[in-house]
Amino acid sequence: MQMGLLHLLVFSSLLLALCSAEILSKIGVNYGQLGNNLPSPTRSVWLIKHQLKAQRVKIYDANPSILRALEHTGIQVSVMVPNELINAIAVNQTLADSWVGSNVVPFHPATKIRYLLVGNEILSSADNTTWFNLVPAMRKVKKALKRHKVHHKVKVGTPLAMDVLATSYPPSSGSFRPDVSDRVMKPMLQFLNRTKSFFFIDVYPYFAWSSDPKTIDLNYALFESKNVTVKDPGTGLVYTNLFDQMVDAVTFAMKKLGYPNIPIWIAETGWPNAGDYDQIGANIYNAATYNRNVVKKLSARPAIGTPARPGWVLPSFMFALYNENQKTGPGTERHFGLLYPNDSFVYDIDLSGETPDTEYGKLPAPTNNEPYEGKIWCVVAKRANRSALASALSYACSQGNATCGPIQPGKACHRKGSLVRQASYAFSSYWAQFRKTGGSCYFNGLATQTIEDPSYGSCEFPAVTL
Repeated sequence: MQMGLLHLLVFSSLLLALCSAEILSKIGVNYGQLGNNLPSPTRSVWLIKHQLKAQRVKIYDANPSILRALEHTGIQVSVMVPNELINAIAVNQTLADSWVGSNVVPFHPATKIRYLLVGNEILSSADNTTWFNLVPAMRKVKKALKRHKVHHKVKVGTPLAMDVLATSYPPSSGSFRPDVSDRVMKPMLQFLNRTKSFFFIDVYPYFAWSSDPKTIDLNYALFESKNVTVKDPGTGLVYTNLFDQMVDAVTFAMKKLGYPNIPIWIAETGWPNAGDYDQIGANIYNAATYNRNVVKKLSARPAIGTPARPGWVLPSFMFALYNENQKTGPGTERHFGLLYPNDSFVYDIDLSGETPDTEYGKLPAPTNNEPYEGKIWCVVAKRANRSALASALSYACSQGNATCGPIQPGKACHRKGSLVRQASYAFSSYWAQFRKTGGSCYFNGLATQTIEDPSYGSCEFPAVTL
């Protein structure tokens, strides 16, 4: 009788583990809202559930309209405490209680809020005061959940970028940056381990590959490599794709601090479907190939895991639901969407992982898998707001030494009354001068790159030469 009971308990535990793995392997999507042309929350939630077939969604705030739209859908939800509240919450339990009381409790349990993330990529910020307040804020948020009696359902974490690592290659050398390792990462891992939460990490093979495309094979980054492998000399583990290599670097970094078994959650991963002329490999073909392949891997049953953690489930959120036209920075930032804002697919994809590749339509051939060579100018974008343009022109001219000299009265590029031409010159001049130190051709959406020379007469526009 005792042996029979023992077998039953072992079988029940195994069954529970398998069921949990099956639930966790279902893929979610990041629902960003930085666009002025996006569908309503109700429509968006319908698209998430019925078109993309996603089982989870992560939002970057606690938008009540979205949380209400998610009621009774069965979709698991991740909400986020904004970065700017972290310092205050870290020293104020009452504020933590109030935030949870206002942003979680009113929607729970009708909306299945399961993850509460404190900030977003905080350790990538230059504000190191916030770094050291991150874990205290996480503790206070967890305590607030407990006070409101929802702590058993909601896990607390924080998403980090790969720049939290000082070294990542080979994976076995993975280690956290010395400026955060002892003071932030060690107490964070202790908290995650104690509360049985996840290490949330944003993993983008695109950025690793595009920063060194001559060394890293594109097919290796896209999960398409047939004959390229990487062997870790420290462990002997063999890697067939860049994603696994990056994830395992995080695994080994945690192990070095004494936490080898905290589960990893892929908070963001994806590939841009378009970008600027100076951004290699951002196209629909590569985006569809990477995202379909990573969905196939992450949704596999039984779970595939990684070389360092074979068979481990990697729960995940794909980035992102829409192309968001108000995101700042390079063009790729506005082109990670699985859907266009008109709610049509950028390319066919199914986040359930159940659609075979043979059912997907033909993809357009990639045209920018090799670096662009030539000149690029930065000019005023079509339909740019004229009142905002004057401020942007003033900003560009105030930043550099003689950035706008040629558009002054009496000079070759001065055109009285032509705001667009004046601003285009200023944008190009600014970008040519500051691109190498982080300057971008964006200007809050007022500027765009072009490979058609905008120079006229004796007025020669500065260009970036690649």
